[in-house]
Amino acid sequence: MQLAGKTVVVTGAAKGIGRELVLAAARAGAANVVAADIDGEGAKRVAREAGGIAWRVDVSQEAEIAALIDETETHIGPIDLFCGNAGIILRGGFETPDADWERIWKINVMAHVWAARHLVPRMTARGGGHFLITASAAGLLSQVGSAPYAVTKHAAVAVAEWLGLTHGDAGIGVTLLCPQAVRTDMTAGRENGVASVNGMMEPADVAEAGIRAVEAGEFLVLPHPEVRTYMRRRADDTDRWIAGMRKLNAAYGQLKPGSQKTN
Repeated sequence: MQLAGKTVVVTGAAKGIGRELVLAAARAGAANVVAADIDGEGAKRVAREAGGIAWRVDVSQEAEIAALIDETETHIGPIDLFCGNAGIILRGGFETPDADWERIWKINVMAHVWAARHLVPRMTARGGGHFLITASAAGLLSQVGSAPYAVTKHAAVAVAEWLGLTHGDAGIGVTLLCPQAVRTDMTAGRENGVASVNGMMEPADVAEAGIRAVEAGEFLVLPHPEVRTYMRRRADDTDRWIAGMRKLNAAYGQLKPGSQKTN
């Protein structure tokens, strides 16, 4: 999909990777870029910078995602690319309260389900469209120190895979963006943490990789190429991989539970 002349929606657009996706889509020539975020003022700032449109949306609420899609398609244009980028991380393990599990599940997983629920029928009816889902290398490997993040990002990967294999023949493209550490609010104070062992990337570089993959029709995007090696090692000898992850957990896994950050 070439983005020139297209309509693009980006959630989690006020800062970080989302902000850069908005700007990258605008540079690629998108006719309309909708910057959506629970931080409405932040979305407005990014929209002004990109010459786009701002929308305040809480992606933990299906009704708000449905309204975002309905209003965009009714008043701006058919959505060609929907970038589901909003996400949060919560530190901790199984002691994390159910309410926190529910919140991160809605934002990191159900937001993608709801977007597909309301957009796939429209895209299919007009011959196609594309989803970009920002997951994480944690969804392909794991995340020491955060059970909620590891579990929900694995689920986000599964959503992207199922969406692509089920609706690809109807013209629905899917791109899955899985970086390791990116210099955003999510990694602030963790510059020497486990996620940054292969280097801390800038959000602009990650966003550019995602947009290039959309235009090339590629599914899996690994801005940190080392992740592919880790995936192979995990598949080839899972017991050895778990043992290695236990060492990382011993070194980096003791994180304060309950704190929340966004990408």
